[in-house]
Amino acid sequence: MSDQAAIPPAEPTPSLSQFERVVDTFIAPSKTFTDIRRSTSWWLPWLIAAILGLGFVFAVQQQVGWNQVVQNVLRQSPKAMARLQNLPPDQAAAAMNMQTKITSITVYALPVTILLVALIGAAILWGTVNWVFGGHAKFGEMYAVWFYATLPLVITSILGIIVLYSGVDPGYFNIKNPVGTNIGYYMPPDSSQWLINMLTSVDVLKIWAAILLTIGCAAVGQIKKSSAAIAVFGWWILIILVSTGFTAIMG
Repeated sequence: MSDQAAIPPAEPTPSLSQFERVVDTFIAPSKTFTDIRRSTSWWLPWLIAAILGLGFVFAVQQQVGWNQVVQNVLRQSPKAMARLQNLPPDQAAAAMNMQTKITSITVYALPVTILLVALIGAAILWGTVNWVFGGHAKFGEMYAVWFYATLPLVITSILGIIVLYSGVDPGYFNIKNPVGTNIGYYMPPDSSQWLINMLTSVDVLKIWAAILLTIGCAAVGQIKKSSAAIAVFGWWILIILVSTGFTAIMG
């Protein structure tokens, strides 16, 4: 009997269900991203993110209120606050009312926003992996990778809901940075806004998601993880620098 005949055929890798993919994203991410090459279905992680995100939005409405949310945001932007205070009282009230309505409508559009952000993020990584690093990813695969890789970010919604119902002071609640998973959260309020913005990006959940994106890009693009890391973290650092620079310019 030849050596070739003695080797049993390799068993096919069992396919994963949507639920198993979600679980494996946290405990065995390579399994999830490898399985995406078989099926690009992404509805469950999107549904989880949408439900928890809307739960957080509802908690903000109940415990803080949109008018207070807008006031808190304006206090972090001295120029915007100055412009509002320089308006006649009736115009200032109308502007505040309009901003409150816009904010409440925008946050409840979160499920659609998640889809659009994933579309843009996946398109950027898809192009970078394929055209810069010679990968072979399909756009549908990269789109699915985005939804699974960003699952750790839903922990922000969970923690935010807990914080809100634990009795947070509405006057100090920051909807842009509701929980202390980043350095910026612990900076004094009178610190430079550009510095707070930059340090807010140093977030353990965002870093976790970036690592998962790296694994996912390498799996579906069939490229080295080092190349995938350059693609993911390179774009992330660029976005942080642009956002920080814009904040510095706008004061």
